[in-house]
Amino acid sequence: MSGARAVSVLFDAPGPRTRRRLVWINVASTVVVVGIGLWALVRLNAKGQLDADLWAPLFTANAWRNFFLPGLRQTILAAGISIITAGVLGLALGLGRLSASRTIRTVCGGVVEFFRAVPVLLMMVFFYLGLGRAHVVDPAQLPLVAVVLGLTLYNGSIFAELVRSGVHGLPRGQREAALALGLRRGQSLRLVEVPQAIIAMLPAIASQLVVILKDTALGAIITYPELLQAARRFGAGHGNILQSLVVAAVVFIVINYLLTRVADVLAGRVGRRTAGRARTEPPGLAVDAGRPG
Repeated sequence: MSGARAVSVLFDAPGPRTRRRLVWINVASTVVVVGIGLWALVRLNAKGQLDADLWAPLFTANAWRNFFLPGLRQTILAAGISIITAGVLGLALGLGRLSASRTIRTVCGGVVEFFRAVPVLLMMVFFYLGLGRAHVVDPAQLPLVAVVLGLTLYNGSIFAELVRSGVHGLPRGQREAALALGLRRGQSLRLVEVPQAIIAMLPAIASQLVVILKDTALGAIITYPELLQAARRFGAGHGNILQSLVVAAVVFIVINYLLTRVADVLAGRVGRRTAGRARTEPPGLAVDAGRPG
């Protein structure tokens, strides 16, 4: 009962007529999508794009050993490094935006707003050209460094906003309780508020991790040998670029789905654990309450 009441506070529950209308809209949308898919398959078949000769090279050892798996490895490498560095940067900037010092809040806010406004591809190209002309990075590692820097700065600013909004979304009693226990404001942020905010924002964080993984494909513009570029090179050599890109898309979809599922499971476990602790009653409290004073 309380759960339904909490949901109704967020939005107006649809009535019977609206629910029927939504069902018909969903059915119509499904029919349209299926129709477009069937039309595309017919067109592709008419142009010979579904011939087995074009798909067979994709399921050979050469395709995966020399193209798709190396490209996938580079994609995961760039995404993994960027997730770690963006998380650290986002946590630091998020704490800065929540600082009691106005100067720190202003500086961190300016950094966050600037890098949120700059496109990721533009930052990758900037670092690729700038670091290349400065000769401060090994040319063999330059594409990877440029991709990681671009993803780190952009997604770090997004993580900072998630931390800030998560802390602001907590009940005020959390901070008041921490201050009542003798913690300073900075300690309350680090030990009480930010950990709870991160748990609350896990779905949004998981979505941003998927964005990081997908944005590694932008590295193909600066010659980073990730999965998309590997698929394009294989397709160009075998005359089946469309089929190669389809395989790369399927790989991205599978990885992103698994990443989202892992985040959902983690959020569910953490949520159940914290909810269980919140419902636990101290031993002897009910007994003491029943005794006459």
